[in-house]
Amino acid sequence: MVGYRVRCTLATKLVNELVEAADEKVLAKTIARYGRADILAIDELGYMELDRRGAELLFQVLTEREEKNSVAIASNEPFGGWTKTFTDPRLCAAIVDRLTFGGDIIETGTESYRLATTRARAAEKDAATS
Repeated sequence: MVGYRVRCTLATKLVNELVEAADEKVLAKTIARYGRADILAIDELGYMELDRRGAELLFQVLTEREEKNSVAIASNEPFGGWTKTFTDPRLCAAIVDRLTFGGDIIETGTESYRLATTRARAAEKDAATS
């Protein structure tokens, strides 16, 4: 069985790395590296507003991967709220289009997994001490 190359990153970390790569004239190499992973998992998309340059660089990574390799996005924000992250409506629409075309959208609900886990642990602790 052949293993998958999975690359996990925070959205802001990825964008910062892309901006630095562009400044250092190694953007193509960096985009290619992110393009080679079988699965690119991007966490916390939608929490921070991205400036136009950062959003455009992220778009380039998604375009590089389009219809070739998988992208997994974790966000508590529905697509309609992504206009706060991607302030250019056309760019926002293009990113959503790239991510959703031929993809699967898995909605896990609005409750935080971390909060639910903490509550479950507290309930177990309470039950054990009762």
